[in-house]
Amino acid sequence: MSTNIKPSASHVARIMGIMEDAFDPAYGEAWNTRQINDALTMPSTRGLVVDPNGQHIPDESPIDKTKPAAGFVLTRKAADEEELLLIAVAPRFRRMGLGERLIHRLFERAQLGGTRHIFLEMRRGNPAIHLYEKVGFKPIGERPNYYRLSNGERVDAITFGLTL
Repeated sequence: MSTNIKPSASHVARIMGIMEDAFDPAYGEAWNTRQINDALTMPSTRGLVVDPNGQHIPDESPIDKTKPAAGFVLTRKAADEEELLLIAVAPRFRRMGLGERLIHRLFERAQLGGTRHIFLEMRRGNPAIHLYEKVGFKPIGERPNYYRLSNGERVDAITFGLTL
């Protein structure tokens, strides 16, 4: 995961390439390039990108079409807590265990950095709930009508937590 002051263009491009494929515009969950750049500029925010085999792609490495970016996780750390901001796997690489591998890499790196608790928030009905529960996240809170979908409908947010 990166703690760069200025994220590399290739790192941001990899994240954005996955994001554009992975997030359904109907839910408005994808971030834009500026949001990713701004987040990665903060030393407390870290991004990890992996290839189809789940291997870390170094932030500064040039784009290599023979080794595509398949998934990423973006987190923000404060004290002994870390928030999973975004996680995505490109659709063509789903059902290969990459999401679970990304989360386990997050857990390993978080523990090395002194993190004790990890939190995330998701919209009710997000199919990722199965992955989150599988790796040990438990629902700890709810925000009624928190998200607004592109059609104007409101959806609850569910907060999950996990102690390492």
